[in-house]
Amino acid sequence: MADLQIPEDFCHNDVKPKGKTSHADGENFHWIWGEGRTDGAAFSNEDVKAAYEARGEKQVPLGIHGTTVAVDWDSCVAAGSCMSVCPVQTFQWYRTEKDIPADKVMGETFEGTGLTEQDERLDYTDKSQPIREHDCTVCMACQEICPEGAIRIESANQEWHEKAAGTYVIMKSGSENPHAHD
Repeated sequence: MADLQIPEDFCHNDVKPKGKTSHADGENFHWIWGEGRTDGAAFSNEDVKAAYEARGEKQVPLGIHGTTVAVDWDSCVAAGSCMSVCPVQTFQWYRTEKDIPADKVMGETFEGTGLTEQDERLDYTDKSQPIREHDCTVCMACQEICPEGAIRIESANQEWHEKAAGTYVIMKSGSENPHAHD
């Protein structure tokens, strides 16, 4: 397993997401965290750099996409290993649904109809998008197989996802909790 590129606390405390990408179901979405960085593996990978050049697109920092299933798009080199092992198709190649530059996905809504097989990317500018983050079973297979350590799975980050969304509720113990048992 490669060293994880995403810090354990990337979404904790007073950190605010810089945007989000929505699922067309109207209920689910994933946050985009941080400004990104140019020292991720995608910036030194020759296949990725050549693909951006062939498209005439500038490679820019993209940040971390997702919270409980977090993908560092600056480290993602479009290997697709995560897709080959995911039992619930959490990921899709975002460009196979919307062929737009990666820095334009913020605020976009995706149907979740992008391709989900390892070698189905359009090219090496494509990124593994955790479009079905809400379906993750926390099996950890994607995190373990990612050759760049670009994925961090942490179900406890659901709290930070909800806090950022304003939906976090503390369930108190005792008689204050209507769901508590005697």
